[in-house]
Amino acid sequence: MRFDTSQQMKLGQHMKLAPRMIQSMEILQLASLALQERIEQELESNVTLETFEPGSETADVRREQKEREQEERESERPMQVDEGGAAQDFQRLDSMEQSYSEAFENEYSASGLRRFEEMDTGRPSSRLAGERDAKMDAMANAPGRSASVTDQLLEQWVFAPVDDETRRLGRMLIEHIEDDGLLRTPLATIADRAPKDAPKPTTDDLERALKAVQLTLEPLGVGARDTRECLLLQLDASEDLDESEHAPVMRALIDEHLDDVVHNRLPKVAQATGYTMEQINGAIHAMRRLSVAPGRSLVDESPPAIVPDAVIEYDEDQDRYVAVQMDGRLPNLRINREYADMVRDRAVPKQTREFVKTNLANATWLIDAIEQRRRTLQRVLNVVVDAQRDFFEQGPQALKPLPMTQVADQLGIHVATVSRAVADKHVLTPRGVHPLRRFFSGGMQTDSGEDVSWEAIRAALKDVIDAEDKAKPLSDEAIVDALKERGIEIARRTVAKYRNQLDIPSARMRKQF
Repeated sequence: MRFDTSQQMKLGQHMKLAPRMIQSMEILQLASLALQERIEQELESNVTLETFEPGSETADVRREQKEREQEERESERPMQVDEGGAAQDFQRLDSMEQSYSEAFENEYSASGLRRFEEMDTGRPSSRLAGERDAKMDAMANAPGRSASVTDQLLEQWVFAPVDDETRRLGRMLIEHIEDDGLLRTPLATIADRAPKDAPKPTTDDLERALKAVQLTLEPLGVGARDTRECLLLQLDASEDLDESEHAPVMRALIDEHLDDVVHNRLPKVAQATGYTMEQINGAIHAMRRLSVAPGRSLVDESPPAIVPDAVIEYDEDQDRYVAVQMDGRLPNLRINREYADMVRDRAVPKQTREFVKTNLANATWLIDAIEQRRRTLQRVLNVVVDAQRDFFEQGPQALKPLPMTQVADQLGIHVATVSRAVADKHVLTPRGVHPLRRFFSGGMQTDSGEDVSWEAIRAALKDVIDAEDKAKPLSDEAIVDALKERGIEIARRTVAKYRNQLDIPSARMRKQF
């Protein structure tokens, strides 16, 4: 075997992103709430960055100039020493100590510790000026973390009227209950997982404890081992349902024909039970009051409220739609002048100046990146407003194709910049709140030569299904023909794909008997 060494020269081009550029793209991608949190973090860690109220900069400059002139006059005044006035000096010291103590107690009792830079630079605290602390308000208004399903069930179990052994076994069972309230772990497995320092329970012992858990804990149905048992527990415990005329039919449907009901095989259920279709439909309607996941009611899983990043509204004077960014909640940032002067002050230690210089660079970059984000987002919004006027006036079926590559070419920026600008952003339009990315999609031409976006095709598909006869729902092939009559020609598999995206079941599941 022979080994050779050689040298080669190769010419090539490589693109490397500087850390600043990467961070700038991250700022561009953030939604307004995430950007607000990012700014708060920077304010906490960067002493050279501060907020200000619009219009207050001129007043701050005048105040700083007066303070500087006052300090110069004080420094030029000769010091007067009165050897016989020691008692007066002590009296002045006492009054100064009292006044400073009162100011100190008032500030700290009202708002807690001030930030380090306020004490270090002597800048007045916004809380002393009577302003509200936005950070403290946010912390006070933040919702508390809700207890888990297991924790809430254990709290209920503490007050259950059972003996000590049942209480111990019930605690073991509750720890295996899942978030939807069902107990899917076999009792034999739970018995094997019992602590070594305690007697190993039998499945019969766990069965008795489980019965106590199911009858004691709320909501009804918690602790069931499957959907059928969950529904029966609720039916047995609900007096309104148990005494209604639909109770026998519901019990039969749940106990013996639940799978057929789930798959909409109602004629088969009617043939097996002898009930009429009217009775079966009435029982199914009443069963909707029952829950297949009772544990979900213990945890608030409502999605967080969407805060739009921009508002699109009609301007009657210009006869056009305009986009206005909702960035008023973002704090106004600026560089602290005292720290900026500190970098040029040779009397300050070099290590301190280097630290301040680094923070000044970070603060300057952040301010520039936020401004660049605002300009880029506004340019993208303007393109959307001009291209999608029909959507704002007519609805989803009038949405036009708007590929990101087309917007990037129009604005002279990279398509990745457009993608980051619209990521995680929402806009408030005359048609409701929509993700900004929704307005960017491809499409096709209809038979009449009109451009139609894929989103508009999905809206047309939903409109066709909503208008169908529920006793004879349209198959996917029939939907293809209905769309073709509207000038939209797509394949059957495309119909099935869009139907699944819209959470619309198949024709057999949509049929009403």
